Amino acid sequence: MKRVRDKEIPLAPIDRILHKVGAERVSDEAIRALRDLLERLAEDIAREALEAAKHAGRKTVTKEDVEFAVRRMFKIVQV
Repeated sequence: MKRVRDKEIPLAPIDRILHKVGAERVSDEAIRALRDLLERLAEDIAREALEAAKHAGRKTVTKEDVEFAVRRMFKIVQV
């Protein structure tokens, strides 16, 4: 039986990031919360990037589409 995976980002890299920025100890709940937030953010950016590609008449999402999506979502001048 194939295991169904509902999350895309593993917990270990999130834990490493939190420690990399200086956290001495991190609860499992905090790791899961950050992972869930990052996954939702990534999905939102991906949707915006896909719309940009479609608007340009392309099927391929490019780096520029992703950067455009981030700028549009966060009103950032340069990514």
